[in-house]
Amino acid sequence: MHVKYHKWFSKNLHRDMELKIYGEHGLTLLAFPCLGGRFYDFEDFGMINVLQNHIENGQVKIVTVDSIDGESWANHQAHPFARAARHNLYDNYIVEEVVPFINNLHQKSNEPIITTGASMGAYHSANFFFRHPDKFKGVIALSGLYHAKNFIGDIMNEDIYFNSPLDYLPNLNNNYYFEKYRQSNIFICVGQGAWEDGMLEDTKKMKQILQSKNIPAVVDIWGHDVDHDWPWWFKQLPYFLDNLLYKLNTN
Repeated sequence: MHVKYHKWFSKNLHRDMELKIYGEHGLTLLAFPCLGGRFYDFEDFGMINVLQNHIENGQVKIVTVDSIDGESWANHQAHPFARAARHNLYDNYIVEEVVPFINNLHQKSNEPIITTGASMGAYHSANFFFRHPDKFKGVIALSGLYHAKNFIGDIMNEDIYFNSPLDYLPNLNNNYYFEKYRQSNIFICVGQGAWEDGMLEDTKKMKQILQSKNIPAVVDIWGHDVDHDWPWWFKQLPYFLDNLLYKLNTN
């Protein structure tokens, strides 16, 4: 398997940021780690091994990025407004630095980038996709929370609002975004087992919103034995990735 490590000083975050690329060909999965996680977690927890055949067959390459959750949503020493502002700089880092970097790896700059992640990574993958459907062509979000109040309570300002999908999506009336969403592939999954209660509630709300906006999406609720943990994400991500690859190859 072709693996490359990259590190650079982010002009947006004013700190070093690291990422890893697994594979050279196929669509790109931009993978966000769980809460406070690192770029190497997909490898260390075993997800890269699970997707090894997809990578080696040239179906997909995976770009795993760092989080800065400890400086933003999970920084309990900072005011929520400051936490949201710091996250916006992370948004700039992903969109202005990581996405062009990925596009420069491609022979064509329009090859699809699909966001993905589990738990906090699911929040990030969904939020980045819904905010930037011009940059990303789909999302596979597993066991996520999609309301900012889960991180900072009921306080609200513009920065928080526009990073809270369950807040901004119901009020969205921009046909440009709707058309982009409808041309994309959206997969959202949650279990009903241990530690999934809040994620299940948010996923059901997300399903209602997408249906009300006539946005096609696969919102899949798995069984009561399906816990908020890696063994289930090992099953879910390749399952939805295979569904995505089938759709792309038959369209």
